[in-house]
Amino acid sequence: PMSEQPTQDPEKSRRSRSFGSFLIVLVVLLLVLAVVGNDPFEHTEKLSQDRYEWYLNKGDILTQEFKGTEQGTNLVEGKYREAGREVSFEVRYASLEGREEPFRELKSRDYESTRAAAFRHALEQGLYVPIEARSLSAKTRRLARSKEVSPNGGLSESVEHESRLLVRAIASSEGKPGSDEGDRLVATPARTGYVNLDIKLEPGDDLAALEALLVKQGIQIERRSFDLSEKEAGGSWWGSATTPFTQLLFILGPWVLLFVVFLIFMRQMRAQGGAGGVMSFGRSRAQLYSKENHTNTTFDDVAGAEEAKDEVRELVEFLKNPGRFTRIGGRIPRGVLLVGPPGCGKTLLAKAIAGEAEVPFFSISGSDFVEMFVGVGASRVRDLFKQARENSPCIIFLDEIDAVGRRRGSGMGGGHDEREQTLNAILVEMDGFGTDEGIIVVAATNRPDVLDPALLRPGRFDREVVIDLPDMEGRRAILGVHLKRVKSAPDADVATLARSTPGYSGADLAAIINEAAIMAVLAKREAVSMADLEEARDKVRYGRQKKSRKIEEDDRRITAYHEAGHAVIAALLPETDSPHKVTIVPRGRALGATMIVPERESYHMQRKKLHAQMTMLFGGRVAESIFCGDISAGASDDIRRATDLARAMVTELGMSDKVGPINYAERQGSDFLGTELGRGKIHSEETAREIDQEVMRFLNEAYQRAESMLRVHGREVEEIAKSLLLYETLTGEEVARIVAGATAVGLRPPPDTEEKGAPRKGASERRAGEDRSKEKGLSGNPGLSPA
Repeated sequence: PMSEQPTQDPEKSRRSRSFGSFLIVLVVLLLVLAVVGNDPFEHTEKLSQDRYEWYLNKGDILTQEFKGTEQGTNLVEGKYREAGREVSFEVRYASLEGREEPFRELKSRDYESTRAAAFRHALEQGLYVPIEARSLSAKTRRLARSKEVSPNGGLSESVEHESRLLVRAIASSEGKPGSDEGDRLVATPARTGYVNLDIKLEPGDDLAALEALLVKQGIQIERRSFDLSEKEAGGSWWGSATTPFTQLLFILGPWVLLFVVFLIFMRQMRAQGGAGGVMSFGRSRAQLYSKENHTNTTFDDVAGAEEAKDEVRELVEFLKNPGRFTRIGGRIPRGVLLVGPPGCGKTLLAKAIAGEAEVPFFSISGSDFVEMFVGVGASRVRDLFKQARENSPCIIFLDEIDAVGRRRGSGMGGGHDEREQTLNAILVEMDGFGTDEGIIVVAATNRPDVLDPALLRPGRFDREVVIDLPDMEGRRAILGVHLKRVKSAPDADVATLARSTPGYSGADLAAIINEAAIMAVLAKREAVSMADLEEARDKVRYGRQKKSRKIEEDDRRITAYHEAGHAVIAALLPETDSPHKVTIVPRGRALGATMIVPERESYHMQRKKLHAQMTMLFGGRVAESIFCGDISAGASDDIRRATDLARAMVTELGMSDKVGPINYAERQGSDFLGTELGRGKIHSEETAREIDQEVMRFLNEAYQRAESMLRVHGREVEEIAKSLLLYETLTGEEVARIVAGATAVGLRPPPDTEEKGAPRKGASERRAGEDRSKEKGLSGNPGLSPA
């Protein structure tokens, strides 16, 4: 049996017929206007000066009006004769001074046409006495199809020449009659007196011979040449600019183009919206994950945030077995806000939830709600929660919610913008009049201070889970997770690497493992060694080593003493942690670095430790002053950090006995966030002076303490600087040995006995290389980055 044919939508068919009829009417209108008689539009052609004077000399100018002397436009307007029709024209000159009278005289002449042979005969018979003569030649370039260009015919440029001979003469009937009746009839003047003759040159006529005949009679010939190519320049199949079809294109072209652009825009809107029609761009763009389409991330892939995992694991347990919680009247939180610095694993934890949960998981970014049309974001929020209700129970993940959840009615903005309407829709959908159970919203942000308070209240985001930078145990767990995915050598010690990476986020630790794997591959090793991990650690934080930079010996010496000052003070002060590594190998923008690794995790910063840290920061500047005889710009970052630390101690931490435990910190935040917008000055001028004096006292005491320590322990500074110039990098153990009494000479085996492939050259090799390239004169800014 034949299958039933699908019926066509009558509305769609009607729209197609209407659109087709419109196109037919448009095409018919174009054809009618193109074929219609003479110009239906008033058109003035702009002539070039050569074309205008060519028409003027030939006598084809019918009318002309000069508008140059009184209006300053230097314009000539009028009409000329072409192909049996009158055409309006205008031509511009830089100046019409001295041209108007000659142009008027040329316009007043009436020309009689005669053939060249008849004129020659009449001239020989004495019927004309020439007075003056003008020889005119015009050149025209035209585009024409030629089969010589290509077999199918192509466009080629052809040059056409036209010549005219205009003679002013005195006509007389006293000459000898012509022998030929035809010649006599043509050559005999119609009247006596002055006449203007337009000599028509036909094929075969010799213009040069005719001009020679005039010269023989003592006439001086004025020769003029004209280039008429400007009118045909860019000529096309539609003809000149004065044709009705071209005028029609100029008038209707923009409207047709606008109509086509509108059709393309409508088609794009329809393609984006799918089956929903043109306005369906208000649909939600959330990505749906289910049991079949889930991420490959689980809670086992998330380390270093055990408390946060426990918080979100409760959501997964509730969705898997809600009866356990509702049996005793418990209610799962409607929303969980993940807060933490960038790179700490907020989005990774959400991916783990999507991988663990056996319910639909909608993932969308806050920026997906923001559009240029007001109301589109709110429409997408409503559509998102509508889809969530249809798939309840489910989880909605809003990444970077601060893009739409900012505080309303604050700063310089109004209350009617797109973000506020989107936020209002989120607030209503999360906990409004008709809120449904079974939808859990998980959001992530690293700026909770800018969020609207109505968004953070219980009933919307009941819990705020802080995912902070991992501690040493957390870093060890994170490194262990990522190290499982690469081949590691037996010497790869995760515990040592975790201890030497304080302040690193989860993303930084993942980057360390990846960079170490890349280094091992480039070095053609089969596994990642501890040396690769340490180099990758330094590269992620400080940048790649710049071994190719040729640094002058004086700059290396300044850098070595600078880092030696930091290292000695860090090793001697009991309130600071011991240096882990000291190097003068350039990395990033720094020429050297002193890396401090804490022995244990510390969550309190006491006043003694802060004073010791400022002392260590000034160690580089003091060492330069004492041992190099001058100071450099390399301590700029040290000075800035010490100043910020001293000001924080005085104004925020209450560690100044003179100022007292009062918060005098300047207000933080942006005016556009509405934070303390109307708050004025918070202290008097006398208090500000006292704050400045206390900050200066803290800094001066730290500088003097560093100076006294380095003068007492000058030997240690000298030996560490010599060791750095010799080996370029010292470990924390080697620094401790020098402080205990060791010297640079016996610190490690000489560079010549090191293994082949060692990462650094000895001082003798570097000096030899610098001698070869000393003419380059490369020197770096000794900007140092200690600790």
